Amino acid sequence: MKTEILPYSQTRSFMTVALIELWERFGYYGMQALIVYFMVQRIGFEDSRANLVWGAAAALIYVAPAIGGWIGDKVLGTRRCMVLGGIILTLGYALMAVPTENTWFLFSALGVIVVGNGLFKPNTANLVRKIYEGDDSKIDSAFTIYYMAVNVGSTVSMLATPAIKDYVNATYGNELGWHAAFAVCSVGLVVGLLTVMMMHATIRHVGSLPDDLPLDKSKLAMVLAGGVVAVGVSAVILQYQSLARIFVYLAGIVVLGIFVHLIRKSEASERAGLIAALILTLQTVFFFIFYQQMSTSLSLFALRNVDLDFTVFGSHLWTWSPAQFQALNAIWIMVLSPVLAFMYARAGRTGSDLSIAGKFALGFSVVALGFFTYGFAGSFAVNGLTSSWIMIAGYGLYSLGELLVSGLGLAMVARYVPARMGGFMMGAYFVATGISQYLGGVVANLASVPSGMTDPLQTLPIYTSLFNKLGIAAVLCTLIALAVLPLMRRLTATHHAHQ
Repeated sequence: MKTEILPYSQTRSFMTVALIELWERFGYYGMQALIVYFMVQRIGFEDSRANLVWGAAAALIYVAPAIGGWIGDKVLGTRRCMVLGGIILTLGYALMAVPTENTWFLFSALGVIVVGNGLFKPNTANLVRKIYEGDDSKIDSAFTIYYMAVNVGSTVSMLATPAIKDYVNATYGNELGWHAAFAVCSVGLVVGLLTVMMMHATIRHVGSLPDDLPLDKSKLAMVLAGGVVAVGVSAVILQYQSLARIFVYLAGIVVLGIFVHLIRKSEASERAGLIAALILTLQTVFFFIFYQQMSTSLSLFALRNVDLDFTVFGSHLWTWSPAQFQALNAIWIMVLSPVLAFMYARAGRTGSDLSIAGKFALGFSVVALGFFTYGFAGSFAVNGLTSSWIMIAGYGLYSLGELLVSGLGLAMVARYVPARMGGFMMGAYFVATGISQYLGGVVANLASVPSGMTDPLQTLPIYTSLFNKLGIAAVLCTLIALAVLPLMRRLTATHHAHQ
C-alpha cells in the first residue's frame, strides 16, 4: 500500500519564508539606517542631494519587483527567484563594504541591491499568498505576523550597524566603520540563505509552474544578463537627478495604464476586486510618502534636533546614536503586530472585522497624530533639542498607522487580485511604493537644511514646520479614505458575490 506524503503545514511553510525575509530585512534596514548619514557625513553630499539620491534608490528598489514578480511567475519560478535575489543582495551589501568614496561605485552597489530586491521581494510575498490562498481571515493575520517577523531583523540591524560603525571608527579612526557596518548587512543575507537551504523541504510544494520544471539555464543566463544591464542603468539614474525624476514618473504612468487595461479586459467577476485593489494601492502611495520620512527628514531631525540621552526624573538611562532612532519603528511594529493579529482573528470569528478600507482610514488618522507629535515637540525643546521620549511617542503612532496601511497592503493584493495575476500585481504594488518613496524624498527636501547651518535653534523650526504640514496632509488622506468607504463596500460585496 502506497502512503501519501502530505505537504508541510501552513505554519512551517510560512516560518521558512518569514525567516529568510527576516534576514533580508536585517540587511536592508541595516543599510538604510546609515545610507543618508553616509552620503552627508562621509561623502559630503548636501541634504537635498542625499534625500533625492536615497529617494530615487528606494524607488528603484521597489519598482524592480514589478519585473521580478513576472520572472518568478513565468520564467524561473517563485522559489528560485527568492533564492537568486538573496544571493544578489548578498553581493550588493558586500560591495557597499568596499572602502571607497567613489560615487559611481556606491551607485553601482545600490544598483546590485535594486536587482536583488527586484527578484527577492515580490516572490517572497507571493509565496506567503500561495500558502494561505483562499482564507481571507488567515491572510490578514499571516501578513501581520509576517510584518512583525521581518521587523525582528530590522530592529537588530538598525541598533547594531550604527553601533558597529561608531565602534570601528573610534577604534581605528579612519572611517572604516561605515564599511564594516555594511559588511554586517551582507553577512545577514548569508545567514538567511543558509536558513532557507536547511528548511527548503517545507516550501517545496509551494511556488509557480516553472518551479516544478527543470531549471532552464539559458533563461537564467538571460535574467542575469538583464540584471547586469539594470545595475548600469540604476547607477546612471542615481547619478543624474533629472533622469531619476523622469524614470519614476514614467513608471507610475505605465503601471497605472496596465492597471486600467487589466480592469477593462478582465472578466466581470474579477473587475470589482481589481478596482478595489487600485483604489487601495493609490492610498498606499500617499502612505509611503509619509513612510519615507523615517530615513530622510526624521533621520536628519534626530541628527540635529534630538537630545540623544534617555533620562527619567534626571537619572540617565542610556544614549543612542541618531541612526538608532529608526529602530523605534521596528520595535513598535513587533509590540503592536501580535495585538492587531489577535484582534483581526477574533473579529474574523465573530464577523465584526473592520474592512481593509476602514483600516486604511484609521491608519492615516494615526499617522497624522504621529506627525503632529513631532511638530508640537518644538514647543518644548531646550536649546533647540527635543526630548528623545518624543521620538518614542511619535514612532509609536507612526508605526501603528504603518501596520494598518502598509502591513495590510500585501494582504489587500492577496484578497482582491485573481491568482493568475498574483506575481504581477505584487510587483505593481511595489512600483506604487517605489514612486511614493521618491516623492517622499522630494517632500523631505522641504526641510533641507542649508549647508553650514549647524545651530539647533535655527534647524528646529525647519523640521517642525514640515512635520505639521505632513500631519495636515495625513488628515486630508483620512478624509479621502473615509469618503470612498461606501464605494469600497459595494466593490467588496460584488467581488465576494462572484467568488
